[in-house]
Amino acid sequence: MSERPLRIGTLGAARIAPAAIVKPARDVDDAELFAVAARDPAKAAKFARKHGVPRVHDTYDALLADDEIDAVYNPLPNGLHGVWTLRAIAAGKPVLCEKPLTANAAEAEQVAAAAEEAGLVVMEAFHYRYHPLAARMKEIVDSGELGSVRRLESWMCIPLPLFKDIRYRLDLAGGAVMDVGCYGIHQLRVLAGAEPTVTAARARLRSPQVDRWMQADFEWADGRTGQMTCALWSASLLKVAVRVTGAEGEMRVLNPARPQSFHRLTVRTKAGKRRERVKGDATYTYQLRAFVAAARDGAPVLTPLSDSVANMRVIDDVYRKAGLEPRSPSAA
Repeated sequence: MSERPLRIGTLGAARIAPAAIVKPARDVDDAELFAVAARDPAKAAKFARKHGVPRVHDTYDALLADDEIDAVYNPLPNGLHGVWTLRAIAAGKPVLCEKPLTANAAEAEQVAAAAEEAGLVVMEAFHYRYHPLAARMKEIVDSGELGSVRRLESWMCIPLPLFKDIRYRLDLAGGAVMDVGCYGIHQLRVLAGAEPTVTAARARLRSPQVDRWMQADFEWADGRTGQMTCALWSASLLKVAVRVTGAEGEMRVLNPARPQSFHRLTVRTKAGKRRERVKGDATYTYQLRAFVAAARDGAPVLTPLSDSVANMRVIDDVYRKAGLEPRSPSAA
C-alpha cells in the first residue's frame, strides 16, 4: 500500500497561500493541504470551504497539537515567522516558512539551532530558487561565458500603495527590504556564490523606520561589486530583474522571481546576443516537491537554514548601513 500524502497545516489564511500552498498541493501527489487555522476562525472556515481544506482549527496552537498534521506552512507576517516556526519545531513539525525566515539574524540563528537539535527540516520559501531558471542563471555565470564577473545587480520593485498593509507595519517587521529586497539580496548571494559586505545603503521611508524604497551597495572579497534596489512604492513602479556583468559579456534576466508568469534571459558576448526561455512548472510546485522530499526522506534543499541565517545577516547590515534598526520579532 502506498504511503499517504504529507499532511500540511497552514498557520493563517494569507493572501499568498492559494498560489504558494493550495494549488501546489493539488499538483504534488504526495502532499495534501489538510488543515488551516487563523486568528479569526470564521476566516479560516471560509478559506477551508473555498479551497477544500478538510480540517479547521480555532487556534494556531490547536493546529500544532494535531497529531494527524505532518508538517506546517507558515505564511504569517514577518515578525511572527520565527515565533511560530519555533513553536512548530517544539511540536515536532517540519516547517515550510515564508521569506524572510525571521525578523532578524539573531532570531534566524535561534530557529536554526532549534531545528538542528530537534532533527527537523525547516525550509525558507525562496520559491524562485527551485525553478530551472535559477539553475540556468547560475550555470551561465559559473561557466565563465561572461568572463571574470565584475558586477552583480538586482531590482525588486513593485507597486504597493496600500499604506495600511501589514508590509508597512514596523511592529510586524515590515519594510521593503523584508518583503521584496530579501529576494534581491538572495539572488545576488546565489549568483556570486559568496557572502558580500554591505558598503552603503540608502532608504526612503513611508513612516519612521519603515522603508518603502532601499538601495544597497555590496562588495565581495575578490573585488566584485554589486547593488540591490527594492521598493514597495517608488518612481520605479515595477522592475524585477537581475544583471551580471563580466569582462567578456553580460547576462540580464527579466522576472527571475516568478518565471512561470513571464521571463526573459538575455546573454550578450563578443559572439553575439541570444535570448533563452527556461520551461518549467510553477516555482511553488518545485518548492513543495523539494519540501516534501526533505521532510519525508531527508533530501537536501536549496534554501537550508545556513543560507537563511546568512541572508538575514545581510538584511540586518543593510538596515544598519541605511541608519535604521534591524527588525524585531512580534508578540505572538
